[in-house]
Amino acid sequence: MTDTSGQWEQRWHPLLREWVVFSAHRQNRPWTGETVLYESEQLPAHDAGCYLCPGNSRVSGASNPQYSGVYVFDNDRPSIGLDAPVNLVAAPGIYQNMPATGLTRVLCYSPVHNVTMSELSTEQILQVVQTWQQQTRELSVMPEVRSVMIFENKGEICGMSNPHPHGQIYATNFIYKTTESYIQAADEHHEKTGNILFQDILQAEHDELPERQRIVVQNDTMVAFIPYFARFSYELYIAPRRTVPHLSALTKAECDDLASILKTVLVRMDNLWGVPFPYLMMLHQAPVDGKDYPLFHTHLAFYPPMRTPELRKYVAAHEIGGGNFLADTMPEAKAAELRACSS
Repeated sequence: MTDTSGQWEQRWHPLLREWVVFSAHRQNRPWTGETVLYESEQLPAHDAGCYLCPGNSRVSGASNPQYSGVYVFDNDRPSIGLDAPVNLVAAPGIYQNMPATGLTRVLCYSPVHNVTMSELSTEQILQVVQTWQQQTRELSVMPEVRSVMIFENKGEICGMSNPHPHGQIYATNFIYKTTESYIQAADEHHEKTGNILFQDILQAEHDELPERQRIVVQNDTMVAFIPYFARFSYELYIAPRRTVPHLSALTKAECDDLASILKTVLVRMDNLWGVPFPYLMMLHQAPVDGKDYPLFHTHLAFYPPMRTPELRKYVAAHEIGGGNFLADTMPEAKAAELRACSS
């Protein structure tokens, strides 16, 4: 069996087709740099100054309705737009440019200001999942949209601009580089083996001994696991057992199971250190450019930046410049920690 002591091991990331270097023995190295402090500020259930709370005004001058569930609106300060300039000045020499067009939307999970997704009921999380589905369907039929990206930045350390529980949706005229890499990796794997790449990943995680050590929780249709090749300490995937290219293709039973497993995973994350657990969450979906992507396996990915309660993962010069991540912890150990937490 593979030695998981974390002493100078490389593991292949099959989706990104790159090596991840594991040096978990460095986790307890001396550290005199920045540390993270968690403040226990008591937020109100409704903040009169919050532009996401029901009934409040936004920067555009529009007022939010008195919504009681999930609420979606077009971002008042979009990073891309359907009215983006199309007559750009030509780039010099070998350089290239093109318009970045699309839609950005804000998705409020709840009207209550002082909760996070982990504190919502399973039924409320199901409403969020169903809204992800509805938004994917609605945006994917727009001719100018080629990709629908749904994500959340939770915690100030992750760039969260407002504590009100919310995520964002980017519907763009371009396909993100990671999505392109996943497609190329799936195509190459299928050509070599005849298999679906993500199904082989799920099989490897299921067959791993002892005790399927990287699987955190699973149910009838969903699996939550820290992958063998995780770059961040608590990097976690939630994937359907069935291969579908978009979240909108999930059945009602699969949506129910996804909401249930999301609730369990998020509560365990919060219970890990007894604080609201910060993370970057990304829904990986196939492009919506009119082509078929039968090999693409949609899944949720969490990229938490923290490796201990006080220390974050910093991307160093040799990682940015060299192109290979260095992981400070082992996936097997971090999955065991999450399994041990109360749900």
